[in-house]
Amino acid sequence: MSHNIMPFDMSKTIHIFKMTDQGGVESVVTKGPDAASQVPMIRAHLRHEAMEFQKGNYGDPAALHGSVMPGLAELQKGASRIEITYSDLPNGAAITFKSGNKRLLTAIHRWFGAQLSEHGTDARAE
Repeated sequence: MSHNIMPFDMSKTIHIFKMTDQGGVESVVTKGPDAASQVPMIRAHLRHEAMEFQKGNYGDPAALHGSVMPGLAELQKGASRIEITYSDLPNGAAITFKSGNKRLLTAIHRWFGAQLSEHGTDARAE
């Protein structure tokens, strides 16, 4: 189902979830130099997702993982209290989530954990 939401090839990329004291960083990078053609698609997708997340629209993750995934409802409701930034990486892109609100920080961490478990070998924690 991921191919309906993510334009890049999941077999050539990996999602990296890093939980931080202020929130977390979700990165999508290629698995090697032979997958460089995936970088523009990764960047376009993550740039779009970051803009939607800022509005409180987590529709794509909900469609992929289910609307009841841990932390999702809190992130949608608290979107105005979460700083979300997009950045290019040499081999992909990243979205950084920051909040000073403890409930939202917990929601970010719970959401990252749920994605880690559901992406399986296509994801790792850092």
